[in-house]
Amino acid sequence: MDTALVTAMAGVLGSLVGGSSTVAATWVSQRTLSRRDLLRAEIQKRESLYGEFIKECSSSVVDSIERKLEKPETLLPIYERLNRIRLCASDAVLCEAEQALIAVTERYFGPNLSLEQVREIIRGGQADDPLRGFAEACRAELKSMRGAL
Repeated sequence: MDTALVTAMAGVLGSLVGGSSTVAATWVSQRTLSRRDLLRAEIQKRESLYGEFIKECSSSVVDSIERKLEKPETLLPIYERLNRIRLCASDAVLCEAEQALIAVTERYFGPNLSLEQVREIIRGGQADDPLRGFAEACRAELKSMRGAL
């Protein structure tokens, strides 16, 4: 073989290998960045949804202290958020959300409390937070998702 041909072939093959490795590295880098961006967006979406659920349930718990459930549609915003949680949350978070909804609903059917009774419950350390399990499950889920970043 002619040395000029061998030199030309080596140059072409070297360029192909160099170009291919650059393309592959760029593709892997972009794919990793895209995954991170998607995961960050998912974390933000879940944080927002979980916060909305906590806000609605908290409002209903306070309402249930002084009122009975007069209209079932009072629980509609909680059910709406629960079903949105059902679309994306882990099984642990979903289970705790369902338990929180049950606790809120049961509270509406319990006796109404006076301010003095509420004060005594809180002072005595008997206050039962119906959202604690949900909040802890959310925290664990979001922490594991952030660990994947």
